[in-house]
Amino acid sequence: MAEQRIIGSSGAWLESLDQVSRLAAINRPVLVLGERGTGKELIAERLHFLSGRWDHPLIKVNCASFSDELLESELFGHEAGAFTGANRTHIGRFERAQGGTLLLDELATMNLRVQEKILRVIEYGEFERLGGRQTLTTDVRIVGATNGDLKALAKQEKFREDLLDRLAFDVIRLPPLRQRLGDITELADHFAVRISHELGWPLFPGFSDHALQTLETHTWPGNVRELKNAVERSVYRWDNPHDPIDIIVVDPFGPDTTVETEKQPKAASEPKDQTEKTTKEKTQETFQEAVENYQRQLLTKALEDNQFHQGNTAKSLGLSYDQLRGLYRKFKLSA
Repeated sequence: MAEQRIIGSSGAWLESLDQVSRLAAINRPVLVLGERGTGKELIAERLHFLSGRWDHPLIKVNCASFSDELLESELFGHEAGAFTGANRTHIGRFERAQGGTLLLDELATMNLRVQEKILRVIEYGEFERLGGRQTLTTDVRIVGATNGDLKALAKQEKFREDLLDRLAFDVIRLPPLRQRLGDITELADHFAVRISHELGWPLFPGFSDHALQTLETHTWPGNVRELKNAVERSVYRWDNPHDPIDIIVVDPFGPDTTVETEKQPKAASEPKDQTEKTTKEKTQETFQEAVENYQRQLLTKALEDNQFHQGNTAKSLGLSYDQLRGLYRKFKLSA
């Protein structure tokens, strides 16, 4: 397995990488803290491959994806007959990671029983499989990763303070993308080039100034993962592989103008004046038609002024690309 590419040259990001390089040579547990999508797993891989354990297994487990009982079995293994359905011996992740590194992702979700057993592994290098009587030894470096507040959980007695002390030989805090502004364009280019190749484009045409402004001003609460999805989605939706990408589709659930947002009011069961009701409905329909005719004329003129370039048309009208496409379909326009 090869280490994934590390992208970014901002000061905050380089400080984190420098800390990783120093810690890699020290055989101690490490905590990696950061918001979702900041690259905690990527940092754990870097710790492993820069360490003397690089030629031994790197085993990962997402603690949040297992129930309490299954997590204990997954980490430490079980003997045949340990519980209902345990028909054969299961080798746990600690055994499989022998000599290497074990990444415990989302470790804040572990129950206290599992935490106690992990504490024993750190202190003595020993554990037993579920249902087993033999004490096994292991040589594994533990890297814990979470976006939770472990100190707060420890105060609430939901996370063992002694385990937190052992795990936190040192803590790597990954900066969110909003603190890595200089890296956004570099990351976006990287993701765009990859998806362009996947789509069979001859080359990536780049981003327009408008698109770059969107990339650099969005707060990216989902961090690098959200940026990757937005860039790949935007390239995929772009019509012309020869023009720079002009629209960044940050929200795939954006407004759909093809959906009717208003409904006609229900008719009264016994209207007092049927003639008056019919006149009002006719006036309402005429007004609606007038609005739609104006929208159609405005859209057609904007398309002509922008040589039918949909990205530039959307920008000139102050619409998102998805909104423009919705109007395009609604009025059945053709270039």
